[in-house]
Amino acid sequence: MNQPHRQLVDPHGRKFPYLRLSLTDVCNFSCDYCLPDGYQCENKKDFLSLNEIKNTVAAFAELGTHKIRLTGGEPTLRKDFIDCLKIIDKTPGIDQIALTTNGYKLQNNIKSWVDAGLTHLNVSVDTLDANLFNSLTGHNRLKEILQGIDYALTLPLKKIKLNAVLLKNINSHQFDQYTVLLKDKDISIRFIELMQTGDNFDYFNRYHVSAQVLKNYLFENGWTVKLKEEASGPAIEYVHPDYQGSFGVIAPYSKHFCDTCNRLRMSSTGEFHLCLFGEKGFSVREFMQSSSQKEILKSTLCQLLSKKRKQHFLHDNDTGITPNLSSIGG
Repeated sequence: MNQPHRQLVDPHGRKFPYLRLSLTDVCNFSCDYCLPDGYQCENKKDFLSLNEIKNTVAAFAELGTHKIRLTGGEPTLRKDFIDCLKIIDKTPGIDQIALTTNGYKLQNNIKSWVDAGLTHLNVSVDTLDANLFNSLTGHNRLKEILQGIDYALTLPLKKIKLNAVLLKNINSHQFDQYTVLLKDKDISIRFIELMQTGDNFDYFNRYHVSAQVLKNYLFENGWTVKLKEEASGPAIEYVHPDYQGSFGVIAPYSKHFCDTCNRLRMSSTGEFHLCLFGEKGFSVREFMQSSSQKEILKSTLCQLLSKKRKQHFLHDNDTGITPNLSSIGG
């Protein structure tokens, strides 16, 4: 790996080996907690081009970033998605390419994605009840998504995770069902505490439940905390000697959640976000156009990082400018 001459370090001493890069905010699912009315767009958006993606990833790599997660919306809806993977895979310094997806047509496409450079896969599975899944997402596709995950397990991926937003009385009583999946499958099931955004106030009040509910379940059933890896996300991982798989808990309302923040975000239209719940994004797209602008882009990123706050203020009901999670890339 090339050694960076400069690194992304914020005023609080945190380093950032991890970039979440949104390819589009378009999504074909209508999940209740994110886009209950489906994707709405009044004006056509100009998403980042392959060339802009190439230049941006190269700049971050030279600043010490070695993990890229492709997000959305649903990133695989881009017709040039495989080209995005290939470009990032060829970038010196990048050794992890992750994808967060709703699993749409996963079984048909996952092999070509892995062949193009994908190393890590996250699939959203908010319930293991088919009828409830249909109600939550607007798609009766649970069976085929689980089949796609099984197929992905036969491929040379380094890690496969299932994401579930923790929802009161919807999946907060289904931990036993998820545990069955972990018995003989080397996957991680990560429950993410529901976060308040700009447009889900009523939904949040109705369905939010503390991640402590899951932590209590895990402790009572013999699961123990696993040591974190350097480029891993905010999840606390739990393992059990009788299970191949693991549980992950992402609890953004917990104390000290932001202390080990290690990721930055780039929106699908070239806005640099220091936090999912920050006050604003900073447009850096003008510096993405050419490789000759790379030093300016790198300098600008480092300068903007000096504005990063020590923590978010979700606990004070301050959601920043985030209207919904698909707008920035979750």
